[in-house]
Amino acid sequence: MFKQITSLNGNEAYLIASLWIFFIFFIIVGIILIRMKKQHTTYMSNLPFGDEESEQHTNTD
Repeated sequence: MFKQITSLNGNEAYLIASLWIFFIFFIIVGIILIRMKKQHTTYMSNLPFGDEESEQHTNTD
């Protein structure tokens, strides 16, 4: 495996491009998470529980 990495023969552009895509993707995700409002985060975290509670209330009526 390490012999393949040391003798790239012109294929290093693919490695560098994939590294940049990976790096940029996680930077964008990090920025989105930092800029996300606390209220939206709380709402999204309570969504699964809100659906079950509303179903239980409609079934018992």
